[in-house]
Amino acid sequence: MSKVKDGDTVSVHYTGTLADGTVFDSSLEREPLTFTLGQGQLIPGFEAAVMGMEVGGRTKTNIPAEQAYGPVREEMTATVGRDRLPDDMAPVVGDTLQVPGQDGHTMVVTVTEVTEDTVTLDANHPLAGKDLTFEIELVKAL
Repeated sequence: MSKVKDGDTVSVHYTGTLADGTVFDSSLEREPLTFTLGQGQLIPGFEAAVMGMEVGGRTKTNIPAEQAYGPVREEMTATVGRDRLPDDMAPVVGDTLQVPGQDGHTMVVTVTEVTEDTVTLDANHPLAGKDLTFEIELVKAL
């Protein structure tokens, strides 16, 4: 068997967990994840873990936040007046909203705090600042 390399299209099954063992994502109950190595389609640490594997191979890798979704960036949070929200909206901590970004693209933000007058929104990825562990099985390489 040959080892997968940059430019190869691969299919993997994976389970991702947090430091406390909580599973945040898994492909085991669905089709494997298919992607091309070296295209930057996935977080760097995940792609690095698959590089050099052989079909049928398994690995468990710990990916620090810097090689995953990066650190939590304070500039990605904003507190806005409730008057900037639609009148019929009753935001709750944990809600996700779609808001227009400065570049015209839609951003997904999470409500992290609600007061009588303000709402704090966080545009960081939900896994930003977290070290991740993945168990990966390479099921196919093209």
